[in-house]
Amino acid sequence: MQKTVGHGIQHILVGERLLSDIVMTQEEADYLLAMEKRRVDEVVTPFPLHGKQIVLHLQSLDLRENFLLDLSRGRRKELRVKLQTRARTEIRLVRLDLGGRPHRNEDGTVVQPPHLHLYREGFHDRWAIAPPSDRFSDLGDLQVTLDDFMRFCNIVQPPDIRIQKGLI
Repeated sequence: MQKTVGHGIQHILVGERLLSDIVMTQEEADYLLAMEKRRVDEVVTPFPLHGKQIVLHLQSLDLRENFLLDLSRGRRKELRVKLQTRARTEIRLVRLDLGGRPHRNEDGTVVQPPHLHLYREGFHDRWAIAPPSDRFSDLGDLQVTLDDFMRFCNIVQPPDIRIQKGLI
């Protein structure tokens, strides 16, 4: 892993992959995650179909910060789902991966799916843990998991997301 810093942006080369993120301290990331967030409209949004993704806009209650809620579903596996909250467009604060492959952390530990990626200073979202059972009550139920994820991200006025029956 190589790092270079220039103009407030940290470029990280991991293998052949280049990641660019605005440098953020752990204290800032924790503050943004704890900040209460709300939907920006009353639109009813269907959960994405296989191979699709959607991005929903959120904002802090004081309207000073904007956030994005990303929802995506894998092409082949029904249970391959990604739920993600971003701050300041690029900073991935939290990502929950359902299905997919195990994740290897920088210290060599392997976390099986489902796993939760949390922003960690110096690692961005490349650190994963098992989802805490006291915060995620039923990872086998997509609607319950989505609701738990939004609570975990402190979305107090969540968008209206509808999961079509029979698609999960």
